Amino acid sequence: MEIWINPACSKCRSAVDLLDAEGAEYTVRRYLEDVPSPDEIRAVLDRLGLEPWDIARTQEAVAKELGLGGWPREADSRERWISALSEHPKLIQRPIITADDGSAVIGRTEEAVRDALSR
Repeated sequence: MEIWINPACSKCRSAVDLLDAEGAEYTVRRYLEDVPSPDEIRAVLDRLGLEPWDIARTQEAVAKELGLGGWPREADSRERWISALSEHPKLIQRPIITADDGSAVIGRTEEAVRDALSR
């Protein structure tokens, strides 16, 4: 199990605290420092069953600078979104937990983190 976190994020800290409390074995990835490649983002999207616009933080300042809110949310624009997430990792929703069964969740709630633990 791996968890992508921003240590400054309270949701990330809560997820890590819950994983620790449950005795889970996991690896922490500080994704703002160890930036995911486009291929890694594609793989996580496949595991999540989501599209890049589904995990984009569109209220971030950089999203507004890029005009992300106005980008098309369709297959032809998918690679543009993935590139933006890789070039500006602050745009990636967090925390993302990749479960041992090959799936992933966005662990913003205790329920989502527990879901990842049960997989």
